[in-house]
Amino acid sequence: MGSPLAAFSRVPWRWYRRLTQAALLLGFLWLFRRTELRADDVPGWVDLAFRLDPLIALAAMIAARVFIAALLLSLVTLALTAVFARAFCGWVCPLGTLLDWLGPAARLFRRRERPVSRRWRPLRYWLLAAILVGAIGGLPLVGYLDPFALLVQGLTFAADPALKWLADAGFGWLYFNAPESVTGVSEPVYAFLGEHLLPFEQAVFAGAGVSAGVLGAILLLERAQRRFWCRNLCPLGALLGLVARGSRFGRKPSGTCEECGQCLEDCRMSAFEPGSRHEPQACVVCMDCVDRCPEEKATFRWRRRRSMAPVDLSRRGLIGACAVGAALPAAHAASRAMGIAPRNARFLRPPGAAADDSFLDLCVRCGECLKVCITNGLQPILFEAGPAGLFSPKLVPRTGYCEYSCMLCSRVCPTGAIPLLELEAKQAFKMGKAVFDEELCLPFAENEACIVCEEHCPIADKAIQLDEVEVTPPGGETMVIQRPRVDEELCIGCGFCEYVCPIEGPAGIRVQPL
Repeated sequence: MGSPLAAFSRVPWRWYRRLTQAALLLGFLWLFRRTELRADDVPGWVDLAFRLDPLIALAAMIAARVFIAALLLSLVTLALTAVFARAFCGWVCPLGTLLDWLGPAARLFRRRERPVSRRWRPLRYWLLAAILVGAIGGLPLVGYLDPFALLVQGLTFAADPALKWLADAGFGWLYFNAPESVTGVSEPVYAFLGEHLLPFEQAVFAGAGVSAGVLGAILLLERAQRRFWCRNLCPLGALLGLVARGSRFGRKPSGTCEECGQCLEDCRMSAFEPGSRHEPQACVVCMDCVDRCPEEKATFRWRRRRSMAPVDLSRRGLIGACAVGAALPAAHAASRAMGIAPRNARFLRPPGAAADDSFLDLCVRCGECLKVCITNGLQPILFEAGPAGLFSPKLVPRTGYCEYSCMLCSRVCPTGAIPLLELEAKQAFKMGKAVFDEELCLPFAENEACIVCEEHCPIADKAIQLDEVEVTPPGGETMVIQRPRVDEELCIGCGFCEYVCPIEGPAGIRVQPL
């Protein structure tokens, strides 16, 4: 009878990797589902994935010129990478796991496999350089290229709402059309899904198609090459690759055997140079080469000393990437000056947010605040603020208001772009001010009685006051009606009044940014 250690050694490494990937992906999706208000409160650590992301930490702190203590957890990722190379990409990253699992389906219908030139490989380093130099220039780019941000955006804006709509439509049809023997099963199933899998409320987001298209394109790139995104485009992978160059955990032998090319054929990251030398900055430690080695020679071992592996990056390409990163902020500033991009675009930002430029420096477009908003009032900006504001949050009162006693968006923001305020400070923070449109508001335009906005104002002393005035309609008798008035000292711009205004289309009262 063999020992447990011997049994452990006989299990292929890929099964340990797959189990780890599955467990961590489920953990990521569980955190994603917890990023909404249900029976209990939202934990303050649902943004754990972003706190582990060193690219987001580095870019946000450079752009905002501040130290963000909450992002120190990303040092754990860098430390593990310095020891175990890019195992984070191969075992932990949820986007990498999805590419491993969904990639075979994407490659199933391609006519023939065409080798992808290695000239694409330096592109991820160029993107990393452009992100960091752009952050120095004050133009945040990390939210458009970071894998965690892209994945959460796609799930939040497109996949999650679509899942809720399909489930409601399908089980709703069964409820009204299927026999009782079927609904007796489908209704408990729907209740279980609603409790553990489906979003709590149906949400709709602007730009859902854009986010879905970006995430879909990353998946479809698998048709061209296995883990194309990870090999050639991922800037987080490039950052981890630079750290992994001197990792202590390395492959032995450092190249392929002369009589066998199985490693070259099986490697999902093409982590071998043309001369068959192993590249630690590309290897994600998937262990496929260990499991499939016909001579059982390939292994990963600890090394006392490790020289820094060279980076496949030309000086000219690096200089060009830095030049692009420096030129983008300058181009954006010039486009504002010439009126091409909005120069003074103002938006209702989440409560506590700083002035717009400072807010955009810290915001990494992770989508956490939009997902957790209980009224669906926070929406992503598309092109109203130019490229710098893309996918940053704004409050759209006609869609949803800022709940007076809610602080969830500040609890899930990983960078502090939405600061965590005390409840009293949040309730006193002025996001904007309400202004009546007298051509639409019923008491002004039609002399009709309407006090809906005053009734729903959450301020204890009522930021909307009612004045009794005498009016004489054309051909009618003089009468007394109540007309609303905004007390600008009390109004915080929460948008509740605009949300509940009974007028179809644009509201008779609108909240404007300060």
